[in-house]
Amino acid sequence: MKCIRTLAALLGWSVAMIAAAQTKWDMPTAYPATNFHTENITQFVADVDRASGGKLKITVHANASLFKANEIKRAVQGNQAQAGEILLVNFENEDPLFGLDGVPFLATSYADAMKLYKAEKKVLEDKLAKQGIKLLYTVAWPPQGIYANRTLNSAADMKGLKWRAYSPATSRIAELVGAQPVTVQASELTQALATGVVDSYMSSGSTGFDTKTYESIKNFYDTQAWLPKNAVIVNQQAFAALDKPTQDALLKAAADAETRGWKASEDKNGWYLDQLKQKGMTIVKPAPQLTADLKKVGDTMLQDWLKKAGPEGQSAVDAYRKM
Repeated sequence: MKCIRTLAALLGWSVAMIAAAQTKWDMPTAYPATNFHTENITQFVADVDRASGGKLKITVHANASLFKANEIKRAVQGNQAQAGEILLVNFENEDPLFGLDGVPFLATSYADAMKLYKAEKKVLEDKLAKQGIKLLYTVAWPPQGIYANRTLNSAADMKGLKWRAYSPATSRIAELVGAQPVTVQASELTQALATGVVDSYMSSGSTGFDTKTYESIKNFYDTQAWLPKNAVIVNQQAFAALDKPTQDALLKAAADAETRGWKASEDKNGWYLDQLKQKGMTIVKPAPQLTADLKKVGDTMLQDWLKKAGPEGQSAVDAYRKM
């Protein structure tokens, strides 16, 4: 009987030690569990669990169930959530550098988007670090196009559209073409379309598929305007509290997630457009006049951005153009 009590005590002590050694993090994201970004995060979390020997357990809270999209960065900064996923362009009002990949027609392919990321990565890391945040990895969205029922042959045809805006850049586009910007986050888009709060927006094939935009809108103008990036971030103090092997496991899983995520985004871009077609949506090659008009919008926005970003922004753009 004494041996049994001793064994039970030892087992209890072991369980307590394991629990004490285990760190639990919350990780909010604004996108549904079926979105390729979230699927990539789920794999990232599993990789961290396995590589850390179960020391770091991360719970993913998808579809803005823990924090709304625009609340996640501050939640990570304040350690209310130890990690999170954000859309960088949402925070351009904090600092222009967060909005560089939202400048239309600056980087319009995956190869160029990666060059832009490499050109701006150090300054992004430094700016986030000053806010107590560590950048783990980024993944680009597929190229952005325009969803609208109206026939768009030029920018003049966009005047008066009830335009979903989710970032300073998308609001500025509305202003430049005479559309009416309405702030709507990804998790609220389906309802906003169904109720007529918005009747158009600019995003990727992924967003159109996830939100069943094909039920409300029948045209997708494949403008390939830009490839905004999601960033997976972590609270710097929470990261520093991990032991070195767990930190290394986290960083290795993040590097793998970045490579895997960029490839998944490119691979799925064509798939998303095919799905939209199957659901009855027309994928439209933009008319030359619409393309030319939007390029002018992009040129205006780049000059606006450079004025705000100053020498730091000019250096990032110059570095990108030299690659």
